[in-house]
Amino acid sequence: MNMMVSRRALLGGLALGGAATMLPRAALAWKADGASLYPATNSFIKGFVDRRELAGTLAAVGKGQAAAEFFGAGTLAMDSQTPVGPDTLWRLYSMTKPVTGIAAMLLIEDGKMKLDQPIADFLPAFAKMQVQNVPDGSITELHPAKTQITVRHLLTHTAGLGYNIIQKGPIKKAYDDAGIVGGQVSRLPIPGFPPVTPAASLAEMADRLAQLPLVYDPGTQWSYSVSLDLLGRVIEVASGQAFDAFLKARLFDPLGMTSTWFRVPASEVGRLTTNYAPFGGALLPIDPATSSIYLDPPPYPFGGGGLVSSARDYDRFLAMLLGEGALGGARIMRPETARLAMSNLIDDSVARKGTFIEGQGFGAGGRVSLASSPTGEGIYGWAGAAGTIGFVDRKRGYRAAGYAQYMPSGALPFQEKFGETFQKDVMG
Repeated sequence: MNMMVSRRALLGGLALGGAATMLPRAALAWKADGASLYPATNSFIKGFVDRRELAGTLAAVGKGQAAAEFFGAGTLAMDSQTPVGPDTLWRLYSMTKPVTGIAAMLLIEDGKMKLDQPIADFLPAFAKMQVQNVPDGSITELHPAKTQITVRHLLTHTAGLGYNIIQKGPIKKAYDDAGIVGGQVSRLPIPGFPPVTPAASLAEMADRLAQLPLVYDPGTQWSYSVSLDLLGRVIEVASGQAFDAFLKARLFDPLGMTSTWFRVPASEVGRLTTNYAPFGGALLPIDPATSSIYLDPPPYPFGGGGLVSSARDYDRFLAMLLGEGALGGARIMRPETARLAMSNLIDDSVARKGTFIEGQGFGAGGRVSLASSPTGEGIYGWAGAAGTIGFVDRKRGYRAAGYAQYMPSGALPFQEKFGETFQKDVMG
């Protein structure tokens, strides 16, 4: 049985059964030149292992398109002797979203869809959506959507769709009942949280989603949602290929991303981390590598949160972005398409107060810094539910990513403070 767990649920404290995995007294450090080149970042990520808060942490930093520096500390799991490294496998969760966003931009470049094209052109069931009169309120007191959902709306979380890790009340229950989820966490049952059975395919998920009301009118509110998962289905229809096959053919293979999957091959389990929940001064293994749910075929490829990858692989994706669509001899997209993808695609009129992007913009599946941001313009990227974060800083010519495996990501400040700490190294 697939057990879906929300970040909110984990944050609230879980009465998980079984003995806690106690943290070791000594941490195994993994050394590389990057530790001296980026001392603040190295000290920051290593501290979580030294303090016995995390099993392993890693950073990947590159300047321009030069080879990345990888540096970190610790091991794949608390009971593992294998140190983390560039080819360790991490659950990316929502760091999948920029990948899906860039995939959609490829189809826009191909002329197979347009940025402001209604998605009903591809999925007719979305032609006449209804909207909750009160967000997260009644799912029967509704009004017709004032505008169509567009590709831009899906790219930027402005379609008005919900998320079962965000919404409350009847609409959350409706999402759960319909099996509309953004990812998977564990095979393990968690007391107090009923299991959700995901829809069996992207097509079925989309069909079920079209029957549910929107939380907001499209184009009015930034609301974290399943929009990038739905975009995976739009990509299937527009391209004529299965979503995962499209990613492999147009992104992963050309970029040499040989360790990026929705399902980890059994032969690669020796590289997979264990995912933990910090709880009561201990780490509880919620998805041990050897019995990980990521060893099973997913119900469908989650474009919003389904990928597992290595730091080396994801760095190639970020390097391509920093190269405005090119990496080495491979050109994935035109420079103007890459620049558009990493630009702010939402209007000032879109409400975002109190959201993850308050005071910021949003591009193709990733947050975008603005001139008014502390760092200024030029940063594009996103983070994941298990503590990972990745971005490009186009203004300064850097790409950076931080890796850890714990849920919820807010339980420790690894993800929250990684970018800020990295900026200390590059800005002084």
